[in-house]
Amino acid sequence: MRAIAGGLPAPRVATHARLRDPATDETLDDSLVLWFPAPHSVTGEDVAELQAHGGRAVLTSVLAVLGRLGLRLAEPGEFTRRAFLNNKLDLVQAEAIGDLTAADTEAQRRQALRQLEGALGELYRGWSARLLRLLAHLEAVIDFPDEDLPPELEAQIVAETVALCGEIQHHLTDGHRGERLRDGIALAIVGPPNAGKSTLLNQLARREAAITSPIAGTTRDVIEVAVDLAGYPVVFADTAGLRDSADVIEQEGLRRARARADTADLRLFVYDATEPADAAGAAAWSATTTFLVANKCDLLGHRQTPLPTGAFAISATSGEGIAALTSAIAARIGADYDGTAPLLTRARHRAALEAAAAALHRSANAPLPELRAEDLRLAWRSLGQITGKVDVEDLLDVIFADFCLGK
Repeated sequence: MRAIAGGLPAPRVATHARLRDPATDETLDDSLVLWFPAPHSVTGEDVAELQAHGGRAVLTSVLAVLGRLGLRLAEPGEFTRRAFLNNKLDLVQAEAIGDLTAADTEAQRRQALRQLEGALGELYRGWSARLLRLLAHLEAVIDFPDEDLPPELEAQIVAETVALCGEIQHHLTDGHRGERLRDGIALAIVGPPNAGKSTLLNQLARREAAITSPIAGTTRDVIEVAVDLAGYPVVFADTAGLRDSADVIEQEGLRRARARADTADLRLFVYDATEPADAAGAAAWSATTTFLVANKCDLLGHRQTPLPTGAFAISATSGEGIAALTSAIAARIGADYDGTAPLLTRARHRAALEAAAAALHRSANAPLPELRAEDLRLAWRSLGQITGKVDVEDLLDVIFADFCLGK
């Protein structure tokens, strides 16, 4: 900063400066500079910021001078890594930065921001602190039996272990909503052949994502399209028409269609409105997670063909009824995924929490205090792996602070 901008500005104050090449004194750019001395910076280190103009020639010349001064380009994720190592972020927040930069929809952005603001890390740190205190108390019972410790302390430790285990298990039973919101909510489009499923997919994707044809059986494999649906990431899967077939290839397509429909978060069962009997096929899946869609309603003309209760009348060709259908899908997704409580977002977190819950369960049922303590220690380490904070000194601090041992 001194070499290229002529000196250090006041900390955290945007200051006008002419950037110069110290070797030739040539002006490189007219810019703003900021100075963030350690530890009050995003990484906890001294940080200088140059707000140069964005022209390619300007950036090339500035970077060339910085390179001659001994600087280099940052590695991927290096600033976030440095912030973590300097205790500016925990691992959960660091992962949230990655999620935020990769967010494609409003829902993903909101979830990443909640995680970055520390709600999830705070929950895990709270559990870890409680667990640390339980472990410290139990270690004191084991190692200092002659101290005047409350006789009911061991029973309290077991009761609190059971309660903590229950909280973690409840957190785990979230239907993988956080991971699904991060990766995309799976929605399968199923129904009989030639019902207009591929045409509907093209309407939802707003592009020609699938080949359409009046010939039944055109779609044989699963076609996936990621769509931003009212701010939610949805992965629509167009599947083969459900019918009996002797064709080996079509049979494989049917198997894949049923498998995708069975594992999807939601389904659109699409049938031809002129063939009302086909609507019965939707009964193969739960009505609470399946939207019944009567397509080709524009072909009904003046026929008074009643639709099943709750069915959406649409025309995938003209777009009639599509807006109401997408609004209903968005409302359903919002009811499931719009919550204030922090959600699990990664398989790594889930695996560590499952390990912690299993260790707590073993601890509560262990016959000896030494075995209980070992499982509490394993649970504590599992929680610490999520945030990246595991320090045996913390355990010693709690033991000596709570019991004043050694007096």
